[in-house]
Amino acid sequence: MTIKLSDYEEGRDYAGDFDKDLEKLQKRLERIQTAHILHHKRSVVMFEGWDAAGKGGIIKRMTALFDPRYYDVWPISAPTKEELSRHFLWRFWTKLPGAGEIGVFDRSWYGRVLVERVEGFCSKKEWKRGYDEINAFEAQQVESGTAIVKLFIHITQKEQDKQLAQRLDDPWKRWKTGADDYRNRSRRKEYLEAMHDMFDETDTKAAPWHVIDGNNRKSGRISALTAIADALEKHVPMDPPPANPAVVELAREAFGYKPKA
Repeated sequence: MTIKLSDYEEGRDYAGDFDKDLEKLQKRLERIQTAHILHHKRSVVMFEGWDAAGKGGIIKRMTALFDPRYYDVWPISAPTKEELSRHFLWRFWTKLPGAGEIGVFDRSWYGRVLVERVEGFCSKKEWKRGYDEINAFEAQQVESGTAIVKLFIHITQKEQDKQLAQRLDDPWKRWKTGADDYRNRSRRKEYLEAMHDMFDETDTKAAPWHVIDGNNRKSGRISALTAIADALEKHVPMDPPPANPAVVELAREAFGYKPKA
């Protein structure tokens, strides 16, 4: 089914108990991470979306109860000189998660067909070829056992302007906005065209897109975390293993441990 961002602009208020539902989701995600560790699974959760759409806030709440030893958050910015001297996917290969780990990408390899396309940082031939290269890259990860969850956080121009203004008004959030946000804002039509081409070319069975209506922060966060949890639970067994009998015996000898009925 064709993805149209205009279908994700309702911004409906969250109807439930946000704090309670968020806590449930965070505990669910904590167990999902534990299942990755126990079963040596690996997953990538990747975020794309507009500037000030709330990606960072979702990531913050997603990882709130995670064991920091088994996940990484990769904020992706402009490539370095060293990275520019190699294939554009090289810098992402080096950040992929290992067994038992979850890799979180705040922006991603889709920069090739979004910002690099719109801003002219690569040729038309390069970004057109990028679709096949990205699909092949993601298929390789999935075929080798890595789950890929791709989220796009969408907000309207009106909501983006509201969020940019709030960042300027808050002295402790001003660092999060700069000239790039306004350059990108001025080219929204071009970015929309690039985004819809991206969905058409890379919304695959192996790695489908999940578009999140981020025009209401609470609703968007619950929707995003639910989509992540639903996708990851399909990838990893959620049945905890039984206690190791040898460890149980050591506990019994050490302090008289008796298993609960």
